[in-house]
Amino acid sequence: MWKGRFQQETAPAVQRFTESISFDWRLYKFDVLGSIAHASALEKAGLVTSEELHQIEAGLKAIEQEIDEGRFPFQIDLEDIHMNIESALTSRIGSAGAKLHTARSRNDQVALDLRLYLRYETDEVCHRITALQRALAGLAGKYREAILPGYTHLQRAQPVLFAHHLLAYVEMLERDRERFVDGRRRINRMPLGSGAIAGSTIQLDREYVAGLLGFPEVTRNSMDAVSDRDFVAEFLFAVALTGVHLSRLSEDLILFASSEFQFIKISDGYTTGSSLMPQKKNPDVSELTRGKTGRLVGNLVSLLTTLKGLPMTYNRDLQEDKEAVFDSVDQIKLVLEVYAAMIPEIEVDSERTRLAANDPGLLATDLADYLVLHGLPFRQAHEVIGKLVAYSIEQHRGFADLKLEEFRRFSEYFGPDLFEVLDLDRAIDQRTATGAPSRKNVAAALEAWNAILRE
Repeated sequence: MWKGRFQQETAPAVQRFTESISFDWRLYKFDVLGSIAHASALEKAGLVTSEELHQIEAGLKAIEQEIDEGRFPFQIDLEDIHMNIESALTSRIGSAGAKLHTARSRNDQVALDLRLYLRYETDEVCHRITALQRALAGLAGKYREAILPGYTHLQRAQPVLFAHHLLAYVEMLERDRERFVDGRRRINRMPLGSGAIAGSTIQLDREYVAGLLGFPEVTRNSMDAVSDRDFVAEFLFAVALTGVHLSRLSEDLILFASSEFQFIKISDGYTTGSSLMPQKKNPDVSELTRGKTGRLVGNLVSLLTTLKGLPMTYNRDLQEDKEAVFDSVDQIKLVLEVYAAMIPEIEVDSERTRLAANDPGLLATDLADYLVLHGLPFRQAHEVIGKLVAYSIEQHRGFADLKLEEFRRFSEYFGPDLFEVLDLDRAIDQRTATGAPSRKNVAAALEAWNAILRE
């Protein structure tokens, strides 16, 4: 492709060093799609005939089918997917194929392919996020009455509904999906026609090409268009943060499935055993998800590090963006897929979770609120209950086992009705503020999410 300027062939070691066909072949469908649209613009401008356009389109689709079927002979000396396809096309249809690269550079070509690819994969990831949200909402609905301790600092804090706990992750995933949808708007700008850096003196109708490819707008600066990868970084950030949320969910499942908690059972189909210890049932899916998150974060950091010192405009460093993108796409799609299948098969031991939630210490704040409602300032109420907790621990008796006289040693504001506060179900149902885990609120949240996710 540059033999007019160079007198020697590229050294074999350099060919191996610079090639990207070993990984960017995955862009082939989008390269074909973009090339057909570009050829249509060439025909519209009178630079190829309608017959030549037909030859180009038929040739490109035949190449696409061969790649689909694994029959296409990729060549490392042609470096990338763009030149492999163009070279094969030219060898098959002759001069019409040689005209295809008119008014186009590999710089704007790869920018187009990458945007088309990420636009497609954004939609795929969003579909999988929604499927996982449905799975979580389904499990929440199945165990909507289950109560468990909520934790802060991994210490029992206050009682919550298990469904409320799961819906917290549905909320996180919704923000993740929104980030992908929002980022898609910035992906969805058509760069073709920007050339290598400054467009071309051959005028093509960029808006026409954008319309053919479903882009609502074209890029506005040719230098920015060929060197911009912030849409890739934004995509990788959304993937990494989704991974972080899935890693947090994984950690909860790992803990809850442990012998120390015994809150849930993960299906045999989504666990593994030990090669030595026959009693083991390991939550490997969750552990691997937690581990893969490091890869997702690493891919984002890798791209940002590559971009941070690049001068305008295109530099070959940008070739390093694709392996990070492909790996992140593969991993997040796989994790979302397996989790959407694993979650519905989880069994919750509602008796075990309720037993843990019956820890009297979980209602200490409720007792403080009781004192506040009876006229004691909160800071004083907090101190009273702190002393009462210490006394309860010292006596090895829970709040419900103490007598009214013992409560009144700590505050005269305690009355016979204090024992109503110590009812676990009442404690849950009293949490009625917007976003709090009362049964009524959680039921409404489930109904709302089910309606949203049905769409």
